[in-house]
Amino acid sequence: MKSRRIARASEAVREVVSTTILFGLRDPRVKQVTVIGAEVAQDLRTAKVYVSVMGDAKQQSLTMHGLESARGYIQSKIAERLDTRYTPVLKFVLDPSVKTSIAMSQVIRETLAKEQGGTVAEETSAEFLDDDEEDDDELTDAEAAAESEDSDSVEPDEDE
Repeated sequence: MKSRRIARASEAVREVVSTTILFGLRDPRVKQVTVIGAEVAQDLRTAKVYVSVMGDAKQQSLTMHGLESARGYIQSKIAERLDTRYTPVLKFVLDPSVKTSIAMSQVIRETLAKEQGGTVAEETSAEFLDDDEEDDDELTDAEAAAESEDSDSVEPDEDE
């Protein structure tokens, strides 16, 4: 059974790692990362950080490599937060649970749609459609290129 001290340290490590990944890292390889949890050893010298990465296998491996590269920086942030003799050495572990749960939700949604004749799938897709996405589908390639060039130059609004 974990002691209260170990549980607090684990929670602090999880919080610092997730905040640092979200706001402190500038590595372009580290994208779409969710910190699931952290396990700190009894002697507070090592910690396993469970992360979930959305994307294909290549994106996951790039993100894990980026996290390993940033491990020292993240450990320094943990050292600032924890007042212990040793700063835990981090080990990042890829946890597929979030990706698995999303896939299971998709399977359930498709099954419900088949049973109800497609009404659930239509309602769900209508929720996620945005007005901007519908407008973009109607643009031709030339119009999209012209629009992207216009967005690069900032023009003041006429209302102001």
